[in-house]
Amino acid sequence: MMPHASRPDIVSARPEMTEAIMIETGLDERVLRALVERFYDRIRRDAVLGPIFEARITDWAAHLDRLVAFWSSVALMTGRYHGRPVPAHARLPVDATHFERWLALFRETAREICTPAGAAHVIARAERIARSLNSAAEAARGGPGAVRNLS
Repeated sequence: MMPHASRPDIVSARPEMTEAIMIETGLDERVLRALVERFYDRIRRDAVLGPIFEARITDWAAHLDRLVAFWSSVALMTGRYHGRPVPAHARLPVDATHFERWLALFRETAREICTPAGAAHVIARAERIARSLNSAAEAARGGPGAVRNLS
């Protein structure tokens, strides 16, 4: 991945697209890092979600770096993340209520950290991610296939 000529701070496989999103939303790697760090600080302190994460994450610094790369790929189209989140999340002991709580905390944090356009951008993506991960978790449990509407 190469930095864009006019913005050497952008490291992206698609620099023109990334730059356009950054201009439109006010998002950049610094904002995404702040979003991820504050959001997961809340997650860790949350009575419902905290124990699920604490039981599985042993190196929080590395996990947060991976999540920043994930959100850089999802929100800025940088292509920095190369993992497979669905299989990892499908095995978790979670249901739609967990994803609804995750979304509530994410929305709150995004609105605090991001510009209004940036918050709308990442929240829309978080809602799609939550639906996808909830569907995968439901399928892994052999559920009836009726996935609750996460909104």
